[in-house]
Amino acid sequence: MTPLVPAVGGALVVAGLIGVVAGLRPVPVTPPSVSRSAGSSSVAARLGRVRSRTWVLAVVGLAAGVAVAVVSGWLVAVVAVPAAVVGLPVLLASPPSQVPTLEALEEWTRSVATMLRAGAGLEQALAVTVGSAPPAIREQVGRLAGRVRARWDTTAALRVFAEEIDDVAADLVVASLVLSAHRRGGGLAASLEGLAVSLAAEVSARRQVETDWAKPRGTARWITVITVVMVVLLTASGRYVAPYATPLGQVILLVLLAGYVGVLIWLRWMIRPQPVPRFLGAAAAARTRQVVRL
Repeated sequence: MTPLVPAVGGALVVAGLIGVVAGLRPVPVTPPSVSRSAGSSSVAARLGRVRSRTWVLAVVGLAAGVAVAVVSGWLVAVVAVPAAVVGLPVLLASPPSQVPTLEALEEWTRSVATMLRAGAGLEQALAVTVGSAPPAIREQVGRLAGRVRARWDTTAALRVFAEEIDDVAADLVVASLVLSAHRRGGGLAASLEGLAVSLAAEVSARRQVETDWAKPRGTARWITVITVVMVVLLTASGRYVAPYATPLGQVILLVLLAGYVGVLIWLRWMIRPQPVPRFLGAAAAARTRQVVRL
């Protein structure tokens, strides 16, 4: 068995694992466009979504892997080191939290309710609260007020606002505002205040869930750090890891590394957040049409 065989096999294994990791990462869904060069444009779009930091890490990891392979003779390092440099931060990173957005939505909802109790109309309340909107949703609230000032239909502007927040909690607030836009009258302020109380409870519950998720993720980080340190120390000793320098040993090492990465992927899959399905927007409408067909 030549050393090229385990190197090629390792490249295929790691490429498959990186594909699994990339598949687990949420990406924005864009409507398909009709084009003769759809295949090439799709590949270019995927490459364009890769952040420059990822490219830098890949280049640095590849250089480090080549250096390790030259010094130690382990060809598997050419594949394993860049894959670890790029993949481990993704697998061990915390998922984006929606809690700050919900806290900001709660505060903004109370502000709108206060303006309505002061006698302002719905459109006026939306415009006035732009300046006091929390930073997490200030841009979305600003665009909402801008659409209202541009003579958009209030309902349409609110639905776009819900799409930008992209959370079922925002759907609840927007649903109340939409009903108020169709049925002018009192009661909206009290409804919004009640929703703000519910949002506060939702924020508390989600923060507790994220705290529980952080525990196994922190354990996985420490285990990974200890494993990497031990591998480096044992590699420096030379004699203990000498069997892995053979072609068969390189294949076995690749299998072990692939198994460890598979466990990390499984852990990330188990503790990934499960968002509550929304009832506004295109996705909710598609689910409704599917249910009606059934």
